[in-house]
Amino acid sequence: MTQIQPPQATSAPRENPSPAPAASPDSAGKPSGGPSMGRLVGVDLARALAVFGMYIVHIGPVLSSTHGVGTWVRYLADGHSSVLFATLAGYSLMLIAGRREPKTGLAGRQAKVRIAIRAVVLLALGSVLAMEYGGVIILGFYGVYFLLALPLLRLSAKALAITAAGLALVTPQLAFVLNSRLSESVQQTIDAHDPLKKISEVGVLDLLLTGFYPTITWMSFVVAGMALARLDLSAVSFQRRLAALGAALTVGAYGLSLLLAGKDALRSMAEDGKSSAGFEKASSFGSGSFEAPRRAASELLSAGPHSGTTFDIIGSVGVAILVIVGATVLMDRLPRLRSLAKPVIAVGTMSLTAYVGHFLAQSMLGVSAGESTQTSWIPVLTFILGAIVFAAVWSRFFRRGPLETLLNTSTKPAKYVR
Repeated sequence: MTQIQPPQATSAPRENPSPAPAASPDSAGKPSGGPSMGRLVGVDLARALAVFGMYIVHIGPVLSSTHGVGTWVRYLADGHSSVLFATLAGYSLMLIAGRREPKTGLAGRQAKVRIAIRAVVLLALGSVLAMEYGGVIILGFYGVYFLLALPLLRLSAKALAITAAGLALVTPQLAFVLNSRLSESVQQTIDAHDPLKKISEVGVLDLLLTGFYPTITWMSFVVAGMALARLDLSAVSFQRRLAALGAALTVGAYGLSLLLAGKDALRSMAEDGKSSAGFEKASSFGSGSFEAPRRAASELLSAGPHSGTTFDIIGSVGVAILVIVGATVLMDRLPRLRSLAKPVIAVGTMSLTAYVGHFLAQSMLGVSAGESTQTSWIPVLTFILGAIVFAAVWSRFFRRGPLETLLNTSTKPAKYVR
């Protein structure tokens, strides 16, 4: 049973960014290019890194066959790539709804409709891909995330951060309790009346609770990304604070989990079959579509990839913050590097295309996603290079990627909202 971790499903919309705020004291002395340029480019670079991380998980050597730096690269890609995509998804939603200041009135209503249309399109696309190729496609989950994010679009950065923290602290335990009380007979009854389950491997119950990327716990990442979008990531003071916060969350969550769960428990989460394949056959705290055994309450202390615990969520958010802030700082402070990285950044602007393209390419080449047993890095490097070349060439002639253009076109009816 394959598990697909696609790239962030809504590329940073360039057609409707919020006006850049007035320069603050923190932005004084920035290199030429302006904060708006660095901020968007930094997010695109972070998204490209997430795309490459997904390629590593799907196509790269299994964890057990890696050594040295390769082991760390593979381990960091497992789980963290999909979390980074989800966090960036929240950021991109705010580019539509008003980044620093939420859109209100007619503009606000139209923005909500645009997001709702995107959600429906992604849910449908995810279902179609699951029907055609099987496995769990995260696009459908993104559709649910976006719909549930609609009531939060006007919240401040502080309110969103508090909401994300509350979800991280409460939802893993709630998910554990709900899954422990969900009998197989009840689940089968729900699935039997679920139209989505009849046409694909992912039904409503999977999307909300028992699936590989359950909404109940993954909304923490989306809301965290929304909070980041409310901040001026180009301001030096915010960059320093966020870097410190990301480091504290990462070290604190994984360190405390290691202390409470024990070294052996944490190692087993990282080295078991799900990490080596990159596609767990177990959903968070439940069976979902994968017939996973019920988890013991003690595993709520673990922080392994996709474990869905509070420690996993907090630590993964910390890693995502560090990547986003680091990419932003690099693009702001090193104009020459920004110029050299344009082909890579282009991948980040069309991450949906990069995902679907890599999936179709694997299908055409007869490569089963998630079942890689090779020990060579050559295949994944080939896919990465191919994505860079395609994105670089395409971006010279078109403003958006192929699927990004279709997705943007699908939201045009929102302009008729009054």
